[in-house]
Amino acid sequence: MPKRQTERDLNHTGDRLSIRLDLSSGARIGPGKIAVLEEIARSGSISAAGRALRMSYRRTWELVEDLNRSLGTPVVETAAGGSGGGGAVLTRAGRTVVERYRAIELDTAQAARKHLQALNRACGEK
Repeated sequence: MPKRQTERDLNHTGDRLSIRLDLSSGARIGPGKIAVLEEIARSGSISAAGRALRMSYRRTWELVEDLNRSLGTPVVETAAGGSGGGGAVLTRAGRTVVERYRAIELDTAQAARKHLQALNRACGEK
């Protein structure tokens, strides 16, 4: 998966911006949960997402369940395994969470760029 624009273009010094959203619903959405959702969307599987992120199935599922509970709507739909196999896909809400988080992240990175550059200059970094 290619690096997102916020990581690639924030600053050539390697500066990074990490965003965590604390919504009034109690939902906490940050890079880890977004990575889980993106990996589920890519792989079609909660267990495969966990493996790709070097996370246990249980932990991966806990993050999804936390989002479901705190947002009040499912972010992932699952199909039971069996002879046809199981799977998981993002719901409309899940796709919206990822899209809006990435938009907030990009807008914030663009707004922060000049401040990070000034901070680096003030601290003598090149």
